[in-house]
Amino acid sequence: MTIIQCNICRMPFQSLGSPTCTECSTKVDQEFIKVRDYIYDNPNSKMDKIVEETGVPKSTILHLLKEGRLSLDTPDTEGLLICEVCKEPITSGRMCYQCKKKVQADMLKTSSRSITPRAEKNGVVLPSNNAKMHTDITERRKQN
Repeated sequence: MTIIQCNICRMPFQSLGSPTCTECSTKVDQEFIKVRDYIYDNPNSKMDKIVEETGVPKSTILHLLKEGRLSLDTPDTEGLLICEVCKEPITSGRMCYQCKKKVQADMLKTSSRSITPRAEKNGVVLPSNNAKMHTDITERRKQN
């Protein structure tokens, strides 16, 4: 466990990986339910109306949209949520569909590169696929 500062209330707490403390996480979950239910009942509502009707701060709603926990029916014309790559309006998350696809393709391309050419370039000799590992046990069996 690590002691870190909560992203929301800025109080120190013991974390198992979450950036927010238990109290703030619970509060955000309750606010999420309020906003989700309101958007479900009023699908074309603007951000100001959602804030007014639910009492949930605009920053919390934007956080939930960026996390992908909430989604707008259409990109907000106020420019509240834009793709971090191409700056186009989006309904949820941090990137538009096209930019996500491009990033995923780049990641797959990078991860599929073989390590062998780089290792050989640095003078490291890698064993063939059929190479076997010899241990003390193997050597002792040969002696008996």
